[in-house]
Amino acid sequence: MLITGGRLIDPARGIDAMLDVRLHGEVVTEVGEHIVARPDEEIFDATGAYVAPGFIDPHVHLREPGFPEKETIATGTLAAARGGFTAVACMPNTNPALDDPNLLAKLAAGEIGDGQPRCRLYPIAAITLGRRGESLLDYGALSRAGAVAFSDDGSTIMNARVLVDAALAARDLAAPFISHAEDEHLAAGTVMNAGPVAEALGLAGASPLCEDIIVARDLLIARQTGKSWHIAHCSTAGALELIRFARSIGTTASCEVTPHHLFFTDEAVRTLGGRAKVNPPLRSAMDARALRDAVRAGTIDCFATDHAPHTAAEKSVEIRSAAVGFSGLEIAVGAYALALPDLPLPRFVELLSTNPARLFHLPGGTLAPGSAADVTIFADEQWRVDAAHFASKGRSTPFDGMMLPRRVLATFVAGRLIQGEA
Repeated sequence: MLITGGRLIDPARGIDAMLDVRLHGEVVTEVGEHIVARPDEEIFDATGAYVAPGFIDPHVHLREPGFPEKETIATGTLAAARGGFTAVACMPNTNPALDDPNLLAKLAAGEIGDGQPRCRLYPIAAITLGRRGESLLDYGALSRAGAVAFSDDGSTIMNARVLVDAALAARDLAAPFISHAEDEHLAAGTVMNAGPVAEALGLAGASPLCEDIIVARDLLIARQTGKSWHIAHCSTAGALELIRFARSIGTTASCEVTPHHLFFTDEAVRTLGGRAKVNPPLRSAMDARALRDAVRAGTIDCFATDHAPHTAAEKSVEIRSAAVGFSGLEIAVGAYALALPDLPLPRFVELLSTNPARLFHLPGGTLAPGSAADVTIFADEQWRVDAAHFASKGRSTPFDGMMLPRRVLATFVAGRLIQGEA
C-alpha cells in the first residue's frame, strides 16, 4: 500500500510535511516525497488529509469476559478502528476480573469472545485479586502474559498498606500503575458533581475532594516506592496542581483526560439526566477550563476515551439508577478537536499516538521506516454524530446529534485497511 498526497504528522521525529508513506507487510518501509508507485501496489489517496501514526487509546472497557450485552471484543475493537484507533488497552473490570495470567494471555491472543479483534488489543491487569483491594497478585507473571499496566479501575484501593505493598512488588516492572482516583467514602451515594446544579436538582454531589485526596495519596506512594504511575481520567483543577507538584519533586507520574471532561460541564445533567452520568462526574466550568489549559501547557500526557458502553435500558433511566459511563471511541477525534480547536496538530497527534505508545511501552507512535504499519488518516471535515449507527453496542454519548469538526477517513492496522475506502 502506498499512501500519497497527505500531510504527514509524526511528532516523534518532528515531521510535519507533505510526504508519502509506503507500507509493506506489517511495517512501514519508506517515507518520502513523490514516491513512485510499483505496478502491484495499491494506492490510498490522502490528498487534503492528515496522515499520522496509529492512534492508541490507553483506557477502554471492552466488557469481555462477562458482559457481552454491553460490548464484545469484536464490536469494541471495530468501534475503535472506526474511530481511528489502531490499538486499545482494556481495563480489568470484567467478570472474572483480569487477575489471572492465563486469562490475560487468552485476551491478548484474541481468544476471548467471537471473532478476532479489529485492532491491536493490550490488556491491563488488576492490581488486587478480584479488584477487591485486599490480596496482591503475581505482577511479573501478569506482565509476561501481556499486561501493559495494572489498575483496579472502577474501584479504588482504599487500603494504603495494600497499595504500597503492591507498588513495591511491581516496582521493577515497566508497566505503570493506573489510579482510579475516587475516595469511596466521600463519594458514597453521589450521582454527579457537587455544586449549584446538584443543589438545584436535589441530587447528591461528589466534591472534587473525592478525586484530589486519592490523587495526592497515590502520588505520594509513587514517590515513596519509586513505582511509575498514571492518573486516569483527570477531572479537577486540584488534581492537575497535585500532578505538577509531584513531578517537580521527581515523581514519575503521567495523566490522561477524556473528551467529555474537556467539553461538558455538570450543566449537562439538567438536560441529559442519566445520559450525563459518568465517573468521575462532569465537573464545573472552572475545572473543564483548567483541563483544557493543562492540555495546552503540556501537563496532560495523553488523551483517553474511557469508553464505557452500556445497554440503552441502563442509560435511559433517571440519573440515580442510570449506569455510569459513555461510549467514546467513535467520536473522540472530532470531540477533542471541538473542545480544543486551537490545539496544534503535532500536539494533537502526540496526545493520541506518540505519548500513549511511550508511556505504556507499546509498538507504534511513529511512522519511521521499520515501525509498525499502523496509520490513522483524518481530516478537518464537519460531521454529525449519530449514535444509533455506532459499531459499539453502547449508544450513549453526550455528543449524540452534535456537529464535530474533525473525522477519521481511514485506519490501517499492521498494514491492513480496517476502516475507510481507498
